[in-house]
Amino acid sequence: MADRKTQGFTLIEILIVVGIIGLLASVLVTNLIGRAGQAKVDLASTQIRQLEQALEMYKLDNGRYPTEEQGLAALVREPSGEPVPRRYNPGGYVKRDSITDPWGMRYEYKKPGTHNPHSFDLFSVGPDGNEGGTDGASTITNWDEEPL
Repeated sequence: MADRKTQGFTLIEILIVVGIIGLLASVLVTNLIGRAGQAKVDLASTQIRQLEQALEMYKLDNGRYPTEEQGLAALVREPSGEPVPRRYNPGGYVKRDSITDPWGMRYEYKKPGTHNPHSFDLFSVGPDGNEGGTDGASTITNWDEEPL
C-alpha cells in the first residue's frame, strides 16, 4: 500500500487553496481601487495649493491676479489681452498640465471669488464632474467648506 504522505494533494485541498487565494486577491483589488481614487483626490488638493502659490507669484510680479477671462492659462503663457502683465516671468509660472485636474478637466478659476471675495476661488469638480456633493466625489476647493 502506498503511504498517504507520498500521494500529494487531493482535489479538495487544491480547490480550498485556490478559493483562499481568490478571496485574498479580491480583497486586495477592492482596497487598491479605493486607494487609487483617494490618491487622485489628494493629488488634486496638492495641485490646487501649487496653483494658489503660482497665482500669488503672478500677483507679486504683476500687481494683480489674472482676470477670469485670462484664467489659469495666464500662468502657462503671457496673456496678450488687457490688462497686460507688467513683469511676466519668462518661463511662466506652471507647466501646461498643471492646470488640468487628475480627471482631465481644467481647474475652475473665479475672480473675484464667491468664497474668497478679496482674491479668487479655485476648484476641481472632482471625479464625478459635478460641482458640490458630500460623498468622496465632492468638489475639491481652495476654501474651507461651511460646517454642517
